[in-house]
Order: sequence, then C-alpha cells, then structure tokens
Amino acid sequence: MSGFSDYWENEILDHLFGKGAYTAKTIYVALSTADPGDDGSGVAEPAGGSYARIETSSADWTDASDGHIDNADAIQFAEATDSWGTITHFALYDAPTGGHLLACGALASPLPVAAGDLVRFAPGELNVTLD
Repeated sequence: MSGFSDYWENEILDHLFGKGAYTAKTIYVALSTADPGDDGSGVAEPAGGSYARIETSSADWTDASDGHIDNADAIQFAEATDSWGTITHFALYDAPTGGHLLACGALASPLPVAAGDLVRFAPGELNVTLD
C-alpha cells in the first residue's frame, strides 16, 4: 500500500475547495532504495545501469474503488545493466526526471537488483491509497 505525497494532497485539496485548478499529469513510476517520505526528501533512485522511470497512461491504472487504485497492466523496467541496489519502495512522479513526488509506497519485500535483472510489477501489485 502507499499514500499520497504532501504535494499531491495539497494540490487536490486546493482543487476541491476552489483554491486552484488541477490538471491530471502523466504519471511516471520510479524505484527507490529508501523510503521517499511524504515530502520526497528521502527518495534514492538508482543511477545509471539503464534505469529510467516508466511512463504510464490512464489506461495503465484501474478505476478507483474504496479509496485505492492499482496498476491495471504490468509495469516493466528495462533490464538492469549494472546493480541498482536493493529496491524497497516505488514512487510516482509527474515527470520523467525531477518533477513532483505524487505518491509512494513500500514493496512487499526488498528486491535486490543486479546486472541482467528485470523489475516487473504484475497487474495489481502497485496499490495507491487515499485515506
């Protein structure tokens, strides 16, 4: 399970209460070897080794139900060409690099990624919760 970042919570609240407009963004899935935290200050994405965030579209996600949404399709990263470390969290961003952290969550179990490994999330494995 995961939750919304401070940034996204504020954007949505401002939108709902007429304090600002929010336009849906393209969502990019990222990996982290540390807990990003609600403000994103703890994120530690792999550097190099063919790592890049994965772009998703609205079709890649289920319809929200009971306060959560899941990935509807498999999300697969490129084959690692070097170690990415031990992945402990995923994060959602609004840009392919930099950008705003939207949500993040812990993996069910840490995932060591070495050269030659593929990181893949089957449908339903990434859960984002708004509570």
